[in-house]
Amino acid sequence: MALNLSEAVRLLDERHLLREIIQGDLWSRDPSRFDDAEKPFAAITYNSRDVREGTLLCCKGRFKAEYLDGCDAQGLATYVAETPFGEHTAAPGIIVTDIRKAMSLLSAQFYGRPQERLTLIGITGTKGKTTTAYFTQAILNAASDGKAALFSSVANCLDGHTYRDSELTTPESMDALRMMREAADSGMEYLVMEVSSQAYKVDRVYGLTFDVGAFLNISPDHISPIEHPTFEDYLYCKRQIASNSRRLVLGADCEHADLIAEDAKDAGVPVTTFALHTSGRDEGTPADTVAWPADRDRTAFHIAVNGASGATGGTGADTFRLAMDGDFNYANAAAALTIASLAGADLTDAKVAHAMEGIRIEGRMERFEDSHGENVAIVDFAHNFASVSALIDFAQERYGSRHPRITLVSGSAGGKAVDRRQGIVEAAQHRADRIILTTDDPDRERPEDICQAMLSFVDDPHVEAGIVLDRAKAVETAIAEARAHDGFDVILVVGKGEEQWLKVDGGHAPYEGDTNVVTRMFA
Repeated sequence: MALNLSEAVRLLDERHLLREIIQGDLWSRDPSRFDDAEKPFAAITYNSRDVREGTLLCCKGRFKAEYLDGCDAQGLATYVAETPFGEHTAAPGIIVTDIRKAMSLLSAQFYGRPQERLTLIGITGTKGKTTTAYFTQAILNAASDGKAALFSSVANCLDGHTYRDSELTTPESMDALRMMREAADSGMEYLVMEVSSQAYKVDRVYGLTFDVGAFLNISPDHISPIEHPTFEDYLYCKRQIASNSRRLVLGADCEHADLIAEDAKDAGVPVTTFALHTSGRDEGTPADTVAWPADRDRTAFHIAVNGASGATGGTGADTFRLAMDGDFNYANAAAALTIASLAGADLTDAKVAHAMEGIRIEGRMERFEDSHGENVAIVDFAHNFASVSALIDFAQERYGSRHPRITLVSGSAGGKAVDRRQGIVEAAQHRADRIILTTDDPDRERPEDICQAMLSFVDDPHVEAGIVLDRAKAVETAIAEARAHDGFDVILVVGKGEEQWLKVDGGHAPYEGDTNVVTRMFA
């Protein structure tokens, strides 16, 4: 059914979101009392600058009444808001109790409920969401001849093969549903999407039920006055995926896994677990899917999905060698195989089960060797305590026998996740030999203030720490110091990957990109 005033009111009333409709002196809950109540809206937007003839405008966030000035002349049909703006428009206003929930419901209807034409997969967790999402999409693409779309923090893919940079980990509900419609119209059968804690906090996925949801892991992150005031709030928001999925994949070693499993049980959602065992198959937390090392150097892993069978069709697990280093990526691969299996992929097909082996994600665990010596640099998007700890774990496990000097080049984003500043330092300072603090998406904060705050958390006298604000110069400095050092060095450059911009004052300032700086210096 097309979206018009009458249908919008019906949908909102069903969810107890409707307060009333207001146009001048007419206040009513009955849409039939308003002109053109059955006329379909021609467009929907949350940006007043995009209003055209027949537009439904959702006034969300820090919407100012004066944004409506001139919208009548542009063709505004109706607005939806939590407060009336009759002094600035003659158009009827649908007044609601929660604009974000209302926007999600109305967008879904306007775009023809595209979520019902796709098998929806939602993946949440503190770390590993992007890698798991890419692995899952690769498997499902192989299973469906390229009919899997992707929403991720790195890129969005709506046709199975074209990737475009994304702005948010989880898009705004209206944008997400518009892209779902485009994906469905392009013949996509699956949509794999990362689901952030903010997606539930601000209702970006309100009204969506995932055919398969996944909860990978949890550790403190995004704790700040403008995001989550406490870890409990952060976890609570992420836990919503359990009751908004038809099946749940859960990391067996995830902190508070028992609580998440309780959420799923209360909602009648079956749970399938996965785990990484660092030695043998039977050593570690019991799980439905298990990954364990296939060789002494841990460059390949066995993964047994739901007990045993895989591409070989036998009773043993399949052996996987990924393009991306790190035990944690094999845990992500185990999660992806489990998700894909529950979504209907046939893992007995070799091309399906091994599809992720060639996956490379820009700026994720990319290893470079210096042509001027034996030093190694690893570029990764690690940006919090958990991910930096995992990266240093990998460096020590892989190179510990060579007694490396470890240098971390890192900053932290401005305007959000203030807790990361201490977390990154705490993860590194007792294990790295050198910390170089630099600029990383300061937005509206001064990068020197962010770096000074991070430097204040360094209290280990054995670590050398300093600030080099120019990010390219910081990476160059780390490499120059490594070359001057008489020994083997591992340089960890985290936070930006291949992104060729820095977020400054609400916009993008050009930047060479971490991988490009390392490549240039190592050439």
